[in-house]
Amino acid sequence: MITKAELLKRSIEKFTQFGSKHVTLDELANELGISKKTIYTFFDNKEDLITCGLESLLNEYREDINEIVASHGNDPVLSVILIYKRGFQYLRYFKPSFLFGLEKYYPKASRLFDAFVVELANTIIYNLLKQAQDKGNIKKEVHIELVVKIYFFRIDNLVFKENNLFESYQKEDLFKHMVIYNLKGIINHNYSNSYFD
Repeated sequence: MITKAELLKRSIEKFTQFGSKHVTLDELANELGISKKTIYTFFDNKEDLITCGLESLLNEYREDINEIVASHGNDPVLSVILIYKRGFQYLRYFKPSFLFGLEKYYPKASRLFDAFVVELANTIIYNLLKQAQDKGNIKKEVHIELVVKIYFFRIDNLVFKENNLFESYQKEDLFKHMVIYNLKGIINHNYSNSYFD
């Protein structure tokens, strides 16, 4: 018998790879070797499954973020870099149709994702960049809130805007251009880490 955790893990893998609208509960049940009725013992409906699966994925990323900050908190700029490096690893496996499908068909899951994106940019990244500025690692004239809004808010929309940039460019090139080079422009000349060498 499949557990709820296994069902969540396998379903979110399918939804992110093929788009939540394109994967039916019948297909999912068939692939997992369970009945559709089994899915309904754990979840009220497809949106409930998608929302819980997404929440599980976002909580996994939150744990990664907390671990990064705990390990590298004395270097907030490096923490930002590592948070987005990990985020790019997650986004690499998302099909644009998954994120667009959330907004169109699954409002509860879409609100959950949007709240996470706001929290990540406007709280976590903002606070880390502000700490870096207070430490003198970022130029004092830099408007941190504006930097966050321009460069770090809704990177997912930028990557997936019209074409999936992951299909046109290497993940490492995207990461360098969207994170590293933007941070290089705001740091003080006396700050460095291994990503800036």
